[in-house]
Amino acid sequence: MTIHNVVKRAALAFALLGSTAVFAPLLPTPAQAASEVSVVVNRQPITTFQIRQRAAFLQLRRVGGNATQKATEELIDEELKKQEIRRRGINVPDSAIDEAYARFAAENNMNEQQLAEVLSRAGFSADAFKDYIRVQMGWGQAVQAHMRSSERMSEQDVVQRMLAQGGQKPSTTEYTLQQVIFVIPEGQRGAMLGQRKREADGMRSRFQSCDATYTFAKGLRDVTVRDLGRVAQPELPPRWKDDIIRAGNGKTTPVQETERGVEYIAVCSSRSISDDKVAAMVFQSSDLAKLGEESGGPDGAFLKELRDKAQISRR
Repeated sequence: MTIHNVVKRAALAFALLGSTAVFAPLLPTPAQAASEVSVVVNRQPITTFQIRQRAAFLQLRRVGGNATQKATEELIDEELKKQEIRRRGINVPDSAIDEAYARFAAENNMNEQQLAEVLSRAGFSADAFKDYIRVQMGWGQAVQAHMRSSERMSEQDVVQRMLAQGGQKPSTTEYTLQQVIFVIPEGQRGAMLGQRKREADGMRSRFQSCDATYTFAKGLRDVTVRDLGRVAQPELPPRWKDDIIRAGNGKTTPVQETERGVEYIAVCSSRSISDDKVAAMVFQSSDLAKLGEESGGPDGAFLKELRDKAQISRR
């Protein structure tokens, strides 16, 4: 799921928020402040404090019905999503979360501090909202990965789809890619981030070819260059896909902050390809895009599958 889609969905849910929004503080009494385990999802606890906070979030979104009950169910679903995201090794970098948060604030005519104050007065928090965004982004990637692995198109399916399109075999672009990473040691991100970004921008501005990158990198400290080989457009990593397509042949993507440091992708070359495997990828990519726009769709089916397998204990 892209940053834009997450923010767009949040903006719809938070349509009531604006520069004139005012909420009375929800200060818990000493008794309310106590937190106990309410639900355990595959050995992971959900506390009464989390439920109270999520209920406030639901009220902020003007979700009707029993807020406590709906908050509990939403948190169970969210915990299942988190577990699946971890199982698949999906990582959403802090920079992507911060970008989504800032964009959401701007789209609601607020700066980040004002948004944090509105959330706090409503009984939620900026950190909790960012965690919510992180789960939505990671879950979108998990659903797509699940769909790709569980719904491979057979040769017969591909033939039928091509016949339905007049026998035309679809084509796509195949990119030969190179990854350039300016490593930032753990614990030094705050001190080194700006410098490393400038170094990465300087190197990409001098990009001539992927062969020349290795020679250029030898004169720099803690720079890793990786040849990623040939990757078809439908299989491009979601976080880099749009930038790679925009960059085009012989160019580089903008620098992104990642868990490793800062990095960019160089497009060494590109070409148009068309065969049965490509046809299957193109059709499946199109199907996934359509499903992603539907309400429920594969998200709901996959979540139900996880719920059916989960051990959920209510206390």
